[in-house]
Amino acid sequence: MSISQIKNLNRRLENLSKEASAELDKLCGNELWKSIGFEAFDGLSDASLRASANYYYGQFQTARELQDIFS
Repeated sequence: MSISQIKNLNRRLENLSKEASAELDKLCGNELWKSIGFEAFDGLSDASLRASANYYYGQFQTARELQDIFS
């Protein structure tokens, strides 16, 4: 993989993690999930909100893990 491809991929991963973070902030109503992780979603009363939060948390974690590999 060329340097430009890695930079491009890293930029896309950063965008994905920012999007997921913003969605999680909206779903949870705060940034508490950043310090305690997915346990923060257990308090969400609506099952569809919990499902969305789990989806975005997975997206956030995956993007971060991939960024760590390319850093």
